[in-house]
Amino acid sequence: MILKKTAIAALGGVFLLGACTDPGQINDPNNPNRKQQQGVLLGAGVGAALGQIAGGDTKATVAGAMLGAAAGGLIGHNLDKQEAELRQTLGDDRIKIVNTGDRLIVTMPQDILFPTDSSTVSSALYPDLQAVSRSLQNYPDTTVQVIGHTDNTGEAAYNQSLSERRAGAVASILINSGTSAGRVVTIGRGENQPIASNLTVEGRAQNRRVEIVIIPRG
Repeated sequence: MILKKTAIAALGGVFLLGACTDPGQINDPNNPNRKQQQGVLLGAGVGAALGQIAGGDTKATVAGAMLGAAAGGLIGHNLDKQEAELRQTLGDDRIKIVNTGDRLIVTMPQDILFPTDSSTVSSALYPDLQAVSRSLQNYPDTTVQVIGHTDNTGEAAYNQSLSERRAGAVASILINSGTSAGRVVTIGRGENQPIASNLTVEGRAQNRRVEIVIIPRG
């Protein structure tokens, strides 16, 4: 009975906030505020549950839902805004931006970043990386992961080292362009996280990439 009341109260907090939001808009990929709206509902759900646990009554649940919605909505709003600004600023349409609702993932294919078997960043990509750095400075309440990936051609140990060096090269440009070094973490994944089949030329090209992952601080 207690668990049932808790679930009902938590859901009530979510529905209270969700009633003002059009479900169609939340899932519309053309809605520039979709992640903000999703963040409100997600934050409301988490906040409602925490409020119920902490306070044990409906008032605490609603208060938790309100606080969670505010926090989730702010994070979602900032991600929506930063995503839109990056899309306007970046000059190469081969650079992909994915907004998951809790982070932005900026993916740069290796073929436009580096010469073959090299960790020296192409000078043509400097303006785009500098634009990303300016964006990071405009949204300082985030951490940044720079993750290097390769295909599975060659020795795994060499690919791991190459992915680390490439991540470090991209991170260095971001930092030298003004992003605080304390916010940036470099990671090499080598060939361990493919996003396409390594059995085709096209798939291997997709797997060779550097991702800049922008994560709001909770």
